[in-house]
Amino acid sequence: MHRRFDHEVIEKKWQTEWKDKEVYKTTEDSSKPKTFVLDMFPYPSGEGLHVGHPKGYIATDIYSRFKRMSGFNVLHPMGFDAFGLPAENYAIKNKVHPRVAVEKNVARFKEQLEILGFDYDWDREVNTTDPEFYKWTQWIFIQLFKKGLAYESHEPINWCPGCQTGLANEDLESDGTCERCDSVVEKRPMRQWVLNIRAYADRMLKDLDTLQWPDHIKEAQRNWIGRSEGAEIDFKLSIGEIVTVFTTRPDTLFGATYMVLAPEHELVQKHKDSIENWSEVEAYIKEAANKKEMDRLDDTKEKTGVKLEGITAINPANNEEIPVYIAD
Repeated sequence: MHRRFDHEVIEKKWQTEWKDKEVYKTTEDSSKPKTFVLDMFPYPSGEGLHVGHPKGYIATDIYSRFKRMSGFNVLHPMGFDAFGLPAENYAIKNKVHPRVAVEKNVARFKEQLEILGFDYDWDREVNTTDPEFYKWTQWIFIQLFKKGLAYESHEPINWCPGCQTGLANEDLESDGTCERCDSVVEKRPMRQWVLNIRAYADRMLKDLDTLQWPDHIKEAQRNWIGRSEGAEIDFKLSIGEIVTVFTTRPDTLFGATYMVLAPEHELVQKHKDSIENWSEVEAYIKEAANKKEMDRLDDTKEKTGVKLEGITAINPANNEEIPVYIAD
C-alpha cells in the first residue's frame, strides 16, 4: 500500500524547524573559510515572483548549501531593489503610493521565497528604500564626485516611452522593443550623471586574470572595457566649435578626407540653423534613432549618412578643409 506524501505538511514542518533553529543564520566564525553568495535582488514591481526568479535562485541555493556542507561559513543574503521607475509605474497603474506598493510586494515576495525553502539569512535582508541603506549609496556618490569620478554628461540612451526610463541593451527584445511593455525603444540624448569607469580600466583588466571565469566571459569583459592607446586630436569647425577625436593611428591623419559625427551629437542640434539641408538631416536623425544599437555596430551592413551642408572642418595635419557628415 502506497502512503500519500503530504508535501504541504512536510514542507511547513521543516521550514518551521529551519526558521526556529536559525539554520541559515550567518555567524562570525573565523575558524571556517568564508563564502559569499549573492543573487541579483528582484524588483518588487509586481504582485509576486515569476518563474524566472527561482530559475536563478535555485542554482545559488544549491551552491550555498554545498559550500555550507563542505565546511564553509556561508553568507547568502537576499534583498529588494525597490527604487526606480518600475516600482513607480506599478504604483501609478494600481493607484497607490509607491511606498505602500513596495511594502506590500516585498512582503509577498519574501513569503514566496520562504515557501520555496531557500537558505537565505533574513537577518541580512537589504531593501534599497531603507534610509539606513541608501545613505551609504549617497555617501559613495559624494566621494566619487569629490574625486572627479562622477560628472554630468550629455549621452544617448535607449529610451522606453512606455516605462519612461532608460534601458540597457540587454533589456531590448530582438525587434528593438522593451521587454517589459513592448514599446518601441528609441535613442534619445539625455543629460545625466555618469561615472568615469575609464579611470579604473587598467586595474579592471589586470584583475580579470584573478577571476575563475570562463575565458569567453573574460574576453567579453576586456572588449567592454575597451582599453586602447592613441592620441586625442582637435579639429576646428567652420561654426567656431572644436571637435576632439581619438585615434590609434595619428600617422594616418594626412589621408583624412571627411569627418563623421553621431546623429545624436549635441553640436548637430546646437547649430541646426547653420545646416543648409536641415530637413534632410533631421529626417536621418529620426531614422537612426529607431535603429537598434547592434544594427548600428554591425560591420557587415552598409553604412548610411548625410552631409551637413554649410559646416566643414579643418584637418590639422595639412590645414585642408573637409566635409562633415552624420552617419550611423
